[in-house]
Amino acid sequence: MYELLQIYWWVIVSLLGGILVFMMFVQGGQTLIKCVAQTELDKDMIINSIGKKWELTFTTLVMFGGACFAAFPLFYATSFGGAYWVWLAILFCFIIQAVSFEYRKKPNNFLGQKTYENFLFINGSLGVILIGIAVSTFFSGSDFALNSSRFVEWNSPLRGLEALKNPFNYILGLALFFQARVGANLYLINNIDDDRLRAKFRRSLKINALIFVPLLVLFLVAVVLADGYHISENGTIVMKEYKYLMNLIEMPIVLGLLLVGILLALFGIYKGVFTLSIKGIWPYGLGVILAVMSVFLITGLNNTAFYPSYHDLQSSLTIYNASSSLYTLKTMAYVSIGIPFVLAYIIYVWKAMDTRKLTTEEIENDDHIY
Repeated sequence: MYELLQIYWWVIVSLLGGILVFMMFVQGGQTLIKCVAQTELDKDMIINSIGKKWELTFTTLVMFGGACFAAFPLFYATSFGGAYWVWLAILFCFIIQAVSFEYRKKPNNFLGQKTYENFLFINGSLGVILIGIAVSTFFSGSDFALNSSRFVEWNSPLRGLEALKNPFNYILGLALFFQARVGANLYLINNIDDDRLRAKFRRSLKINALIFVPLLVLFLVAVVLADGYHISENGTIVMKEYKYLMNLIEMPIVLGLLLVGILLALFGIYKGVFTLSIKGIWPYGLGVILAVMSVFLITGLNNTAFYPSYHDLQSSLTIYNASSSLYTLKTMAYVSIGIPFVLAYIIYVWKAMDTRKLTTEEIENDDHIY
């Protein structure tokens, strides 16, 4: 029963991770104002389109952190409490995003509109890349050890920023950055009713997809060829060749999720680039969620340490040694029954907000824009 609940909550965390990555199209849209928007009206159209959804990305990030805290508190304490410089940098990027949406168009704001637009670009670029680098440490490992009291001792004074020294970590960071821009173009094609801008978004989509897809392939190849952190029969952590490839082979459902996710994402990109459809965001979004979820699953399931330590292998965290008590996981499982209803409500609100597409007339005649 206990092990089933540990697996269940790792699946929930993986799902939230997938939703978070999909919602990063908001961050991707924030970077497009520097290269797609040519006029002030173009900027307003892009920012007000994605501005309807920016709170959902932030909320999903908080939910992801909250689920990790409740279900796997030792991981939360080790990562968020140990590698605090990288997480503080990510938090800073999201704080300036919230401030920028609030004050960008406020009259007499003391920093000026361009400063807030630069803040949005920082959130959409640096913030996303740092999250990708942080998640990459699930594969590459981190520089920590747990003492006899199970308290984390970080070996590097950089407190998480040492991950910037590993070239492997940048692959996922950059892949997430261009994934967010691909998602942004697809979402804006769907949400903005303007043929001129849609043509611009399709051109931008093609360019960003041509960078994103090879980065995704490079990351997946690097992962399946890498050695992984395996939990042996006696409970010790050992390095195992092709661990993540073996996880995919030994968990065919997860492999299926990954393949279906990739195909759906590519289909969404195809619809956006090669057809006049405005609905490519939906297969793309579902594909991203499934693909990212499967990547999380291979890091934590099938006797794998999901937060490994290259400083001390036996300090590596697994879903078994990092989880909450049986009572906590069981109580939270009852609470999680309400999750489908929450998701249904979000889908309903999303549909209601996007029923009427954004037009230039709406932006020009609205005094309350971002």
